[in-house]
Amino acid sequence: MRRVLVEAAWSYRFPARKTRIIEQRAEKTSPTVQAIAWEAQKRLCGRYRRLSATGKAKQQVTTAVARELAGFLWAIACEAMGKPHGSRATA
Repeated sequence: MRRVLVEAAWSYRFPARKTRIIEQRAEKTSPTVQAIAWEAQKRLCGRYRRLSATGKAKQQVTTAVARELAGFLWAIACEAMGKPHGSRATA
């Protein structure tokens, strides 16, 4: 699981954007899950940029982003199960 999170975190080097393919995939999910995912995308891309700008090592930045990504995944899983998750992102 840790390796998957870290590998996924490398993709946050690039700016947040909604491509046509991503929007088509998102249509299959609830509006709340879409909102959480978009907030995660914006926050994690910005966090990667800010931490990189401070001169942190790329591996350290990626690990920090992966840790925060785990929290967003938890919020999405809780939303899918109908449990409270504490995320401020709403539809």
